[in-house]
Amino acid sequence: MAVRSTFARRFGDLDLAEEVASEAIEAALVKWPVDGVPPNPGAWLMTTARRKAVDRLRRDQVYAAKLAILQVDADRGAPPTQGDQLPDERLQLFFTCAHPALAVEDRGALTLRCLAGLTTPEVARAFLVPTATMAKRIVRAKKKIKDARIPFRVPGADELPERLPGVLQVIYSVFTEGYAASSGPFLQRLDLAEEAIRLARILRRLLPDEREVAGLLALMLLIHARRDARTGPDGEIVLLDDQDRSRWDRDLIAEGSELVVAALTGGPAGPYGVQAAIAALHDEAADVAGTDWPQIVALYDVLIMIDPSPVVALNRAAAIAMRDGPEAGLALLDDLADEPRLRDYHPFAMARADLLHRLGRLPEATAAYEEALALAGTEPDRDHLRRRLAAVAEETQL
Repeated sequence: MAVRSTFARRFGDLDLAEEVASEAIEAALVKWPVDGVPPNPGAWLMTTARRKAVDRLRRDQVYAAKLAILQVDADRGAPPTQGDQLPDERLQLFFTCAHPALAVEDRGALTLRCLAGLTTPEVARAFLVPTATMAKRIVRAKKKIKDARIPFRVPGADELPERLPGVLQVIYSVFTEGYAASSGPFLQRLDLAEEAIRLARILRRLLPDEREVAGLLALMLLIHARRDARTGPDGEIVLLDDQDRSRWDRDLIAEGSELVVAALTGGPAGPYGVQAAIAALHDEAADVAGTDWPQIVALYDVLIMIDPSPVVALNRAAAIAMRDGPEAGLALLDDLADEPRLRDYHPFAMARADLLHRLGRLPEATAAYEEALALAGTEPDRDHLRRRLAAVAEETQL
């Protein structure tokens, strides 16, 4: 990600940055197994990418000015300088790609794909749209940047508030992919989750009066506190009901809970602050049975008014099922059945399956579990759903 971010900022060309970063990584995969990993892998990748960029730029006179910039960097033997206002280069570019000239739905998609390093299917999952739709959005955004000559620069202080919501959305999407990966052999990608938290900490220091920054950081800390208890010894999923809460990170919970107060004080609550308050109630409970479900439902009632998304509606239905019983929750999920953004979202099918299972409607539960299994992207998710199907099959035979 660092190589891609650096070259995107230097050249203002996302396609070139992606290409030379990919070529540098490919070169490393060929050379390192033979020659050994260099003492400073990051510097090796940066130097290799710069050389490949030079080769490309020399073939195109349109990029003569960019070549001169790159050559100055090479002559100095130092990394490119960072902007004056934001101390992290990746964060600078997040704000750059939140430019108001780009369509709202394109800003986050472009940033997640080109700067945060997520794949197109992972970005599509973050926005609950088909992969083909997301690919078109990313291409459209790149073309807009090029055609409109949107500058790759750090926005001024007066521009930051307008761009902040988009940056917070991107950071949370990176965290979400780290907390619950969309594909692969592992449930969690802790490197992504921790990178998102790192960036949010920087924002918190820069913008201490922005309550939604506090809310986002609180939310991520309170969720990340459970990371060690979410999987078993073999990487299998451990549900909230069964987690060993003594393994939760109490320092992160204390820090997150303190930030919740800051996020909810001083005016109407924002969506991240409300979600953080919900996460705090989960973390404070001794077990699932002792969780304050009425208060959680009340918070979801607030959240769905300020962020009426289908995922919020899904989570609210699950909370109501815990407060009022599975039948009440299932009725709300059935109302969401025609929501296109949930059609390929396996947690929706899994939530329906669990409630049907609790109600003893075993054939319907089997069908819903099979649907969730077909949609699940990670091996731990698939293993969990196979175990659920086996349990339903065993109950059916009794």
